[in-house]
Amino acid sequence: MRGSIRLFLDGPLASGEAPLLDPAQAHYLGVVMRRRAGDEVVVFNGRDGEFLAQITMLSGKGGRLALARLLRPQEAEPGPWLAFALIKRAACEILVQKATELGVERLLPFRAERSVAALPNLERLAAIATEAAEQAERLTRPKIATPVGLADLLAAWPAGRPLFAAIERRTAPSLRSRNIQIGLLVGPEGGFTDRELDLLALSPFVRPVSLGPRILRAETAAIAGLALLTAPPGDATI
Repeated sequence: MRGSIRLFLDGPLASGEAPLLDPAQAHYLGVVMRRRAGDEVVVFNGRDGEFLAQITMLSGKGGRLALARLLRPQEAEPGPWLAFALIKRAACEILVQKATELGVERLLPFRAERSVAALPNLERLAAIATEAAEQAERLTRPKIATPVGLADLLAAWPAGRPLFAAIERRTAPSLRSRNIQIGLLVGPEGGFTDRELDLLALSPFVRPVSLGPRILRAETAAIAGLALLTAPPGDATI
């Protein structure tokens, strides 16, 4: 049901079930969105598909729904993986939100030598990704990995998945691909160090790419790169 309020629920979903809402979800429905018992919402959990549900109870302590019928069966939502150097909290939250809206399958933060940001609050980032998945009408939400160093990220990267590395101030092909089974890697604000560039050059699945002539902030580079990767093929028309 397009345009309806959508909520992500952790528990199993099936027609006839009566899942519970936590206090935050009940507050959102009742206070923010002015919904009442009898109103309809759409729910999903990333595993069982998307269901139409009816609100049966809302209170300050939580709420309850009644699942009516399946709207969309669960489908895989393959998408690019985004590896990004740790950046400041506000920029990181924007990046996670927009990357989720653009269909990223996995978010892989890593520590670069020039990273200055502290480790992110992964629970906060997961909540932002959940809200973005609700808004974007996704059936899934991206997985967010625990940050690791660049060397560990590359060591664990599947060799069959090309990793496009956006490296500034280097001559490289423009970012273009119709294959969504790929990855995009974006470095820190200060760029990669020579040692990190050598590490990338030694990884056979890494392909340096250009995002254009401008020097972009890290979050802008990630969003611009994902937009290029997920744009429908064909020429744009006005």
